[in-house]
Formats: sequence, structure tokens, C-alpha cells
Amino acid sequence: MDIASVIGLIGGVLLIVISIAIAPGASFQAFIDYPSVIMVVGGAIAAVMIAMPLKDVLKLFGVAKKVILNKQDDVSKLIGQIVSLAETARRDGLLALENRLQEITDPFIILGVQMAVDGTRPEVMEDILRTEMDAVAARHQSGKLILDQIGKFAPAFGMIGTLVGLIIMLGNMSDPNAIGPGMAVALLTTLYGAIVANLVAIPMAEKLGFLSRQEQIRMEIAVRGIMAIQAGENPRVIEQKLRTFLPPKQRKQGDGAKAA
Repeated sequence: MDIASVIGLIGGVLLIVISIAIAPGASFQAFIDYPSVIMVVGGAIAAVMIAMPLKDVLKLFGVAKKVILNKQDDVSKLIGQIVSLAETARRDGLLALENRLQEITDPFIILGVQMAVDGTRPEVMEDILRTEMDAVAARHQSGKLILDQIGKFAPAFGMIGTLVGLIIMLGNMSDPNAIGPGMAVALLTTLYGAIVANLVAIPMAEKLGFLSRQEQIRMEIAVRGIMAIQAGENPRVIEQKLRTFLPPKQRKQGDGAKAA
């Protein structure tokens, strides 16, 4: 589970709730209006369905789930695994890697190692692996686009709801006592639209973008490592090459662990 996403979402909601609770003369009931919720959430989803294919829109809950439940792999462990494979290939030959495939859980690394064992030409192997990287990036971008669109449409439907509320309110100007409450209800859709966009949709889209970039880095490490293994490079050289992807602090930690 992504603790940062959970804390951020819960913290944002709590800040809004606390702000309402401590505001003089405010009541929670005044901030609840179900037609406004329907206008903002339903309208935003309807607009996304117009803008994107239905099969992509149906992935919305799966995409949101990925933001909350994602688990990032340790890049240092990935590098260690590739170096271990390089040591096996250096000592026993590339064909020996076939016996280690059952240890590997990452389908992308399995694909690369299997091609190396099968004797696939380096240029063909790299082309296939990078095509897979592009396909993964495209799938991630599709999921991010759904939340980006909701973040764009939710405030717009909040404004539409406000305009609808104002029209209804102005149509009942004969009752001065209803003007204040009517204006408050009209503005709630703008509030809901801003909350949906800036606390839910846009932050989740940005988190998906971050996760996609991290995944691309891991795949790039795997590609370079597997290509180096096939080329017969020294495992220590491969390790040094791949550790350049780590922040300087993590490199030093790794050096300290080896020294120990």
C-alpha cells in the first residue's frame, strides 16, 4: 500500500472537515447537497465517456486502486539480481541462465533472459525489449489520461452546477429569505468540483505519472543489464554501470554493505 497517497487523501479530507468545524457559524449540513454531487461527479464521468473509449473509462477504479495499493520494487535488489545472473552467465555460460528462470518474478526480465539464452541477435533483442517498454508506457499514459480528464471536467461541471443554481435562485426572487441559502447551494457545486479535481483526480494522475517514470527506469536498468550479460561483460562492470541509476546516497550505502 502507498502510505503517502493514503495519508495525503485522508489528510486533505480532514483539513477540509476541520476548517468547516472551527469556522464560526458553520455547519456540516450546509455543505451537503446531493444534487450538486450528482452534477459534478456524474457530469465529469459522462464527459470522460464522450472523450474516451468505454473500455478505457471502465478501468477507472482499477487505475485509482493502483495509486493506493502500488508497491514499488527496490531498484538495488533489481541490480543485485541482474549482477547475480551475470555471474552465473560468466561462470557457466548463457545457457545456464535457463535454470534460473524460475527464480525471476519480473516478466520483462524473463523475456530478456529467455531471448539471451535462445541466442537472439543483440539488435533484435533490444528492439523487442524497448518495444515492450513503449507498450507499457502507453498503457500507463492511458490510465493517467482518465484521471487527467476528470480533473479537467470536474471544475467545469462545478461551474455549470453553480450557474444552474443561480438561475433557479433568480427565478424565485420573490422570496428574499431564500436568496442566501440558494446562493450557498449554488456555490457548493463549484466547491465539489474543486475538491474532486485538486484533492483526488489531479494528484492521483500525477502519482500515476511518477510511478510510470519509475517503472521505465527499472525497465531501462533491466534492458542495459541483460544486453551487457549477453555481450559477456564482467559482472563488476555491469554492476557499476547499473548503479549509476541510483542516487549517490544509495550508492554509498551499497559500497558500505559490501565492505562489511
